[in-house]
Amino acid sequence: MARIAGVDIPREKRVVISLTYIYGIGKNTAEKILAEANVSVDTRVKDLTNDELDRIRAIVDGIKVEGDLRREVSLNIKRLQEIGSYRGFRHRRNLPVRGQNTKNNARTRKGPKKMVTGKSN
Repeated sequence: MARIAGVDIPREKRVVISLTYIYGIGKNTAEKILAEANVSVDTRVKDLTNDELDRIRAIVDGIKVEGDLRREVSLNIKRLQEIGSYRGFRHRRNLPVRGQNTKNNARTRKGPKKMVTGKSN
């Protein structure tokens, strides 16, 4: 397996798909990285030369990914909670943050139903 930004990317997949295994790199960004590194998007990871891997690594090192990005996101959420914003309040209570309705849907964010004593169907 090739190792880029501390992540082992799958050898059998195309490079453009393998790069998306890195947190912070989606398909669009992966395509831009490969265009800048002069690597074909159809190439499999196992077929990459060391020179091509080094060019990809150099470009990915210039982008905020993995640990740095996770840390930044968690600090942003913590900041929202500390200043007492509405979004911070929603984060703190594990409720949807972006305006979704919660009366019927939101089970993923709210968790399993909690039974209320004395309430019948």
